[in-house]
Amino acid sequence: MRVRRQPMTWVGVSIALIGALGYALGAALQQYEAVDLGASLKLMRRPRWWIGGAIGFTGACLHAVALSFAPLVVVQPVSVATLVFAVPLAAMLHGRKPHRAEILGSVAVTVGLIGIMWLVPRHSAEPVLSDRAAIGFLATILLIVLVSNLLARKAKGPHKALLLAIGAGAVTATVSTFVRVVGGGFGGDFGELLHWFSLVIPVMLIFAVVLLQHSYAVGYFGIAYAGVQVVDPITSVLAGAVLLGEPLPSGTGNIVPALLAAALLIGGTITLGRLSPDHSHKAPAKEPAPATEATVS
Repeated sequence: MRVRRQPMTWVGVSIALIGALGYALGAALQQYEAVDLGASLKLMRRPRWWIGGAIGFTGACLHAVALSFAPLVVVQPVSVATLVFAVPLAAMLHGRKPHRAEILGSVAVTVGLIGIMWLVPRHSAEPVLSDRAAIGFLATILLIVLVSNLLARKAKGPHKALLLAIGAGAVTATVSTFVRVVGGGFGGDFGELLHWFSLVIPVMLIFAVVLLQHSYAVGYFGIAYAGVQVVDPITSVLAGAVLLGEPLPSGTGNIVPALLAAALLIGGTITLGRLSPDHSHKAPAKEPAPATEATVS
C-alpha cells in the first residue's frame, strides 16, 4: 500500500509547484493594479487585474488538485517557495530591480517556513471532518479575520499590510483545509461532492480574494505576500492536526531545527516589513511658477 501512495505524493508535489508559480504571477499582477486603484470595484475595469486573477485562479485550482493527491503538510511547503519568485515579479512590474533586502527577506522566509513544514510527519490517511468541527473551525477563522481587520484600521504601512494579510491567509487556509477534506474523500464518487463542504470552498475563495486585494493595496507586496504564505500553511497544518488527525512534529531532535527555522522566518518577515512601499505611478512634477511680467509705467 505504501508503494502506491509514494508516486501519488510526487504527482501532487509537481502539480502544486506549477500551480504555485501561477499563483505568484497572478498575485504580482493584481497587486500592481491594487496599488494604483486601491481595493475597489474600479479594479474590474483593468484587463491586467483580470489576467492576474485568471492566472491566480488556475494556480489555486492546481493547488486544489494537488491536495487530492498529497496531504496538506506536503503540498503547503511547495506553495511557500513561490515567495522567492513573486517578490521579484512584483518589483519588475513596478519598473525597478528587486532590492537586495527583498531577495534576502524572501529567501529567509521561504527557507524558514519550508524547514518548519518539513519537520511535520507525513500522513496519508483519508481526511474526515465532522459538521460540528467544521462549523467551529469556520467560526474561529472568521474571528481571526474580524480581529485582524479591526486592528488594521488603526495601523499604517507594513503593519497594516501584515494584519490584513493575516486575515487573508487564515481564509485561504480554510479553503485548503476544506479542499483537502473534499478531495481526499472523493475517490471517484461524485456523490461525495454533494455536501455543504463543497459550497464553503468557492465562498471562502471569493472572501480571500477580497481580503488579499485590501492587503495588496497598502503597497507593501513583500510583507503582504509573505504574511499570507506564512499564515496559510501554518493554519492549515494546525487544522490538519487538530481537525483531521494529522500528526505534528515530536521529539527533542526536532526542537533545534524548528528554532532555527523560526528564527529565519521571523528575521525574513522583519526585513520585508522594513522596505519602502511600491507605487505604480509617480507624483506629477510641480510646474514652475509663471514669471511675473514687469509693469511698464
